[in-house]
Amino acid sequence: MRLFDVTNNFRDLVHHQLAGTDANLVKVYSLGNVTVLHTKAPTHEEILLKSDHRNIRDDEINFVVESLTHLNSDQLEVIHGHHLAEVSINLPIAQ
Repeated sequence: MRLFDVTNNFRDLVHHQLAGTDANLVKVYSLGNVTVLHTKAPTHEEILLKSDHRNIRDDEINFVVESLTHLNSDQLEVIHGHHLAEVSINLPIAQ
């Protein structure tokens, strides 16, 4: 599996995410027919995996989480939905 950075193809989405949320980084990746949205904010990170045709597999979630965060996905809570999966990561607050 490979992640391809396709952020430039989603300029409007990135602009709206940066303007309307506390995110300071928004990246969009392609993992075959799965679109991955990765946002970082000062207190948390969010990873959303979306497919138009099927549910997201656990091996895809594991690959994306380990590639983007270098964390083990077993340590995180994953919310599965119809053709999507969401991973939320709470970050320690810097003092």
